Amino acid sequence: MPKLKTGHISPSALEDAAIKVGIEADADARQLGSTWHREAKAASELFPPATYAALVALKRPRGRPKAEQTKVFTAIRLDADLLAAFKATGKGWQTRVNAALRQHIADHPIGR
Repeated sequence: MPKLKTGHISPSALEDAAIKVGIEADADARQLGSTWHREAKAASELFPPATYAALVALKRPRGRPKAEQTKVFTAIRLDADLLAAFKATGKGWQTRVNAALRQHIADHPIGR
């Protein structure tokens, strides 16, 4: 049995029995046995190539879209007041820290 997420509430035995009765009474519900799984086909085999490609194109990737220029995670120690000043500017403060550092390097080239 898979591990349940925190806060998950399982149905009681009585509720579970009522659910099973409801499923059995539903003419459209059916048990998918090993034969069904053995004979199942991939969507790419069932649909014409153009239809399958359109279905795949509709699927959105999970998470945030990748940026053209990705960031590198780092840990840096800053003075508390400096960090508080950036955080006080609201959401996007890390982007503003990045911009401030970039501007500093543009104004004061390193190694030249």
